[in-house]
Amino acid sequence: MGENKPKSAGVWPTVKPFVNGGASGMLATCVIQPIDMIKVRIQLGQGSAVQVTSNMLKNEGVAAFYKGLSAGLLRQATYTTARLGSFRVLTKKAQEANEGKPLPLYQKALCGLTAGAIGACVGSPADLALIRMQADATLPVAQRRNYTNAFHALYRIVADEGVLSLWKGAGPTVVRAMALNMGMLASYDQSVEFFRDSLGLGETSTIIGASTVSGFFASACSLPFDYVKTQIQKMQPDAEGKYPYTGSLDCAVKTMKSGGPFKFYTGFPVYCVRIAPHVMMTWIFLNQIQKLEKTIGL
Repeated sequence: MGENKPKSAGVWPTVKPFVNGGASGMLATCVIQPIDMIKVRIQLGQGSAVQVTSNMLKNEGVAAFYKGLSAGLLRQATYTTARLGSFRVLTKKAQEANEGKPLPLYQKALCGLTAGAIGACVGSPADLALIRMQADATLPVAQRRNYTNAFHALYRIVADEGVLSLWKGAGPTVVRAMALNMGMLASYDQSVEFFRDSLGLGETSTIIGASTVSGFFASACSLPFDYVKTQIQKMQPDAEGKYPYTGSLDCAVKTMKSGGPFKFYTGFPVYCVRIAPHVMMTWIFLNQIQKLEKTIGL
């Protein structure tokens, strides 16, 4: 069997989890991109999903659903390459330190937190380019940036605003990514062990079941941070010029006092529909890539 073959020399064994992670994320993005595009237009106040879809088809054509695809692919090539690759490296090191035994959940969670932070730092520039490209068509003609692709967007951002502007808003993004990846990565590995070893399910059922659980926990762990980030971004000053929140922590404390913990989960079903499909597709594509590599002996 392929597992008994001696490990190939060179850099491939080291870079393999990063390449696989990036490839699976990019394939998932190609499938999910139209949904993500509709989501951005809804957030920008262009109506319901049905209204947005109808208007885009009528006024801009099918190609509009893939506006910003190059930035989305670049984001996955950086963010998902870094987070999934580093997660596998971290869990492998932790398992070696644990004498080959399965990792407890808290160690998987710590690996997920770290991998999320690494991925968000690496992927932040591409994320900024993606958001700007998707939102560009909604701006007045005179205000549009008219980026032609992701690399043109990055070039223009650096030329017009400076290199550090590529990491605008990176702080909240990193915190959210840490929470999302803790839920996504730790729950996936834990679920695979449960479905395969405890329930005795087959490979396909295990992957689909674990991917679903992973998508749910990625959403559940990240929504509170996403909620706070959204409140901060959209707050307006009152008549005296004072803002309702002084920062993210102040927003979180006031939200907890006024609405309790469930206030942070406002809109959870919609948010889950946004996040879970990409998470599920990423894991499914990653599994297929790994099966292909075993078949061809990589």
